Formats: sequence, structure tokens, C-alpha cells
Amino acid sequence: MSTSTISAPSTTASSAVARQTAAAHAKRALLARHHIVAPSLRVADAAAAAVFGAARVRGPIARDVVAKVTGLSIATVNRQVTALLDAGVLRERADLAVSGAIGRPRVPVEVNHEPFLTLAVHIGARTTSIAATDLLGRTLDVVETPTPLGTQNAALASLAGSARRYLSRWHRRRPLWVGVTAGGVVDSVTGQIDHARLGWSGAPVGPVLAETLGLPVSLASHVDAMAGAELLLGSRRSAAQTSTSLYLYARETVGYALSIGGRVHSPASGPGTIAALPAQSELLGGTGQLESTVSDEAVLSAARRLRIVPADGSSSTIGAVLRAARQGNAQAAGLLAERARVLGEAVALLRDMLNPDDLVVGGQAFTEYPEGVPLVEAAFAERSVLGPRDIRVTSFGNRIQEAGAGVVSLGGLYADPIGAMRRAARDRTA
Repeated sequence: MSTSTISAPSTTASSAVARQTAAAHAKRALLARHHIVAPSLRVADAAAAAVFGAARVRGPIARDVVAKVTGLSIATVNRQVTALLDAGVLRERADLAVSGAIGRPRVPVEVNHEPFLTLAVHIGARTTSIAATDLLGRTLDVVETPTPLGTQNAALASLAGSARRYLSRWHRRRPLWVGVTAGGVVDSVTGQIDHARLGWSGAPVGPVLAETLGLPVSLASHVDAMAGAELLLGSRRSAAQTSTSLYLYARETVGYALSIGGRVHSPASGPGTIAALPAQSELLGGTGQLESTVSDEAVLSAARRLRIVPADGSSSTIGAVLRAARQGNAQAAGLLAERARVLGEAVALLRDMLNPDDLVVGGQAFTEYPEGVPLVEAAFAERSVLGPRDIRVTSFGNRIQEAGAGVVSLGGLYADPIGAMRRAARDRTA
């Protein structure tokens, strides 16, 4: 009796373990088939990545200069340059060789950006942007469309169709990778997105795009991606490798991300939220929480109540509120000044909690109305209990969403350029 009592649970436990193992294998096989690759939002230190990064930032560049700026030996640099030339991501510039120099090591190299592109997709609450990005991180072209509505499956099919049609325009460039950013909860391992505002739950965005386009796909939270763009493509790349940076975003939604020692901090359970931080404004209304107080919709709703813009119609937009403020409408200017105050106090609260070395703000709440930035800074200085600290507005301006999606599409290449090119070629022929 006792033997039976003991062995039955043991058999059950073994079966459970077997099922879990089988499920894990099935999941890995599914992801391999769908070509979902976790994004790399970090400054890579591998030799090939360092050499490629030097060429990307400083090219055309001679091999001895690469060795100097990377700290690698000239022999290592020569090996990596040869491998990167073979992979097709670098090219030689014999026309720029120093006069009288002998041998290929004296021939400068640069990123071979013209034959390739990556696809960057930012899924916003209202608008989706699809952009082509070159290997230098520059946006070549972008189109914007309303984010597909309707059922989840229909929306994903529409999104994938738009991406396929967009790629078909680029006959002379070979697509390598797809980067996707969105709000909500993004599972970078499975490629699924939960987005309450769009009604998406476990939406297989990554798998659908990978199946449709035949390319590897990486996905990231949009605010993590924007912080990654500042880290990898921004104007202060060298300082970012050893410092901590706080990035705060505000537009229709609000969010934040931290970069620590050259890496965007991306928790496995998804990014934290600042949407519910306390924020009070009688003028803007809201629910007493940050996002409902400073979002574009909150400002627009307040403008409608004050009859700055009509209750509905094509002229009832946040853009119309901005134009009214610039044309001397005191009420419109007051709404935007109030949003700047609330945002400045929120930045101060986060800064006092985390005390980063670098403080960056981005999103159209800041960049569409630069007149409000001094008001943000004043509210920040008054609210913060720590010492003075500069607030830096993103160097990407109104294109930060595209830059974020672009760096997600490029992160794997920047971290492991040779491996990424092999992966892209393998997935293209699979």
C-alpha cells in the first residue's frame, strides 16, 4: 500500500517534467522557425563589434586608427577587418589611401551601407510608422499609416501586408532584419505583444511578420528602444558606455527606461510604468495620474472644454492647439505651460529616486513644443531636492520613434555583425 502511495506521485511528477521539457523544445522550435531574436540594446565589446563600431562612427578609417580607438592589437584588427569585408558589411576605400603607402592595411575602410537596409516598425496607439534604415542608423524613408483596428488577427494581417508592400519598393537594397517597437507589454523572446489600448492579448506580431517577410525579427518596448537609440546612435555614445542614463518619454503615453553601463535595463517581466505616478492639475483634468494628465488626449480634451478647438472634426487636433498657442491664444499657451509644469515635476521625482548621470527627455510632448522646455526645466529645478542637473532633449527630435525601431532592427548587427549577416542569409533562404 505504501509503495503504491509513493510511486504514483513519482510517475505523475515524471510525466509533468516530460511534458514541460517537450513544451520547452516545441517553443524553441517554433521560435527558430519564426526567426524571433531578442534585441541587443547594449554597447557590445566583442572584437568584430568594436571594429565595426569604429568604422560606423569614424569611417572611412585606417586600420591603425581602429586599433588605437578600440584598444585592440593591429593583428586582431586586421583579422576582424578581413572577416567583416568577407561578410560584406565593410568595404575598402583604396581611393583614400595615403599617397605612397604600401599594402592593404593602409587602405581605409568604411561601412558598406548602400547594398542593405533594415525595416523599422513602430506601432503606436494611433499611428504606425514603417521605415527603412541603413547600416549607419540613418532613416532612408518612412511612411505613416493609422494603426490597424478591428480584430487582432485582422490587424496583424493588415500590418504585415503593409510591411511587405513597403519592402517591395526597395529593389536595389537587400533587407536584413526587422525591428518592431510598441507600447504595452512586449515579450522579446516569443515576439508577442499585450496592448490594452489596441485590444491585443498575446498578439503574435513577431511570428506573423517573420512568416510574411522571411526575415529575422526583433521586438522591444518602445521606450526601451528609444533609450537604446540614445545609447547606440545618439550624440553622446562614448559617455553612455560608463554612465547611467534616465530616459523619459511623453506623448500619447508616458514611459521611462534606464541605461546602465552601456546597456538598456530591460527586466524579463517587461518595463516598469510611470503612468500612475501622482499628478494633479485642475486645468488639464485627468484622474490624478501622470498619463491621464499630460497625454496629448488630455491636453486636447481640455482644449475642447475651453473651446480653443472644436469638439470634433478635422481641426480638433493637438496640432491645432499648438498652432493656437503660437498665434497668441493665451488659453492654449496656458494648457501647454501647465503640461510642461507637470512633466517637469515628474522628471524631478524620477531623478530624485534614481539620480542618474544623464537625464534625457523625448517624445512629442517635448519636441513638438520646444517653447515649453524652459518651463519643464524650471518646474524640475523647483521640485528636485538634489543638486542642479541639466535636462537634455533627445537629439532625434520628432523622429525618436523611428530611431527606436531602427536601433532594434540594427542591434543584433552592431553586437555581432558577422553572426547577424550569417543569420540573415540563413533565414532568407529557409
